[in-house]
Amino acid sequence: MELKELQEHIRTLVTLEGTEAPVISVYINLQKNAAELREFTKHRVTLLKESLPQEQLSPFQRAMERIGRYVAEELDKTGQGAAIFARGGTSPFFLPLQFKVPLPNMIAVGPYPNVYHLVEMKDTYHRYVVVVMNDKGARILEVNLGEVTKQLWTAQPKLREHIGQTWTRQQYQHRRGLQGETFMQEEIKVLDHVMSAGGHTHLILAGESAWRLRNALPHHLSAKFIDVVDISRRANVQDIVTRTIAAFVEKEEQESLEMVDRLVREIKTDGLAVVGAEATLEALQFGVADVLVMSQSFDPEFHVKGEMVKLAEQHRCKIESVNQSEALDRLGSVGCLLRYRTSFPENSSLHQYDGDGVTLR
Repeated sequence: MELKELQEHIRTLVTLEGTEAPVISVYINLQKNAAELREFTKHRVTLLKESLPQEQLSPFQRAMERIGRYVAEELDKTGQGAAIFARGGTSPFFLPLQFKVPLPNMIAVGPYPNVYHLVEMKDTYHRYVVVVMNDKGARILEVNLGEVTKQLWTAQPKLREHIGQTWTRQQYQHRRGLQGETFMQEEIKVLDHVMSAGGHTHLILAGESAWRLRNALPHHLSAKFIDVVDISRRANVQDIVTRTIAAFVEKEEQESLEMVDRLVREIKTDGLAVVGAEATLEALQFGVADVLVMSQSFDPEFHVKGEMVKLAEQHRCKIESVNQSEALDRLGSVGCLLRYRTSFPENSSLHQYDGDGVTLR
């Protein structure tokens, strides 16, 4: 699945109108064994049934049966994660999604879909380009959500080895070097086209000639460079994705911490930012939030996290999921950068101050 397709699915989910029937949001980690998944599902479904009012039990049961049939008959067990959203009742809804990256096991019920883990996955794994380069040629891979969605291969022209006949060894080595440089420049042109056409902002290099390519990159491509990853010549496509995705996730975590630093700077200078659950939720409700910065440990029971994510997606506010940050935790584990200042009701928490004298507006 490509990032654009996932974004469209998230948009569908956050704009789904509520009905009398509950929506079941199921996330499955397919790396777990089948017995463990069955036990988890049985336990959660029992608890959810006990929590629902009598009038919602029938549509809940029908939705769960539809999910069960899909898992048994249609789910691709070779993937790593799946998310299924279902609703019974008079306005049924069903949306199954499968991914090449893992998701946590979770089953939630509510009036609207719980999209938090989709958004978190989109922020963590979204997309990047890999160039694997050696003396045989170059392979350019476009990776979306852990899955290769485009693959280009360019072979380096063969050089006739007339050592001791047409060419001397020195002439051959010179010609080979010139040919290698020409191929390198041609490869950069292809890479530039792929990056610009796809709107990519992250580039990973791998292979025996990776550092030569790194040193030859023009400035605008160097700005998108993440890392050089050591890849065996015999590595297949899945091996390449597995090795490079770790470097990509590490870069994403670094960028998340940089966003936290920006949030802290804005707070300290009374800039365009708010922190804390109440102030952040109000900023999202007013539609003035530009970037929602949220610790993964914030609101583990999902009392307000789901609502924040839904509002952010509806207002096309960027969401930055932060793995671990003491600075963000000290500010309540959540905050947002604002698009602009605006007038708020007098009783709004966006006009109040916290105990440390930090302006929350």
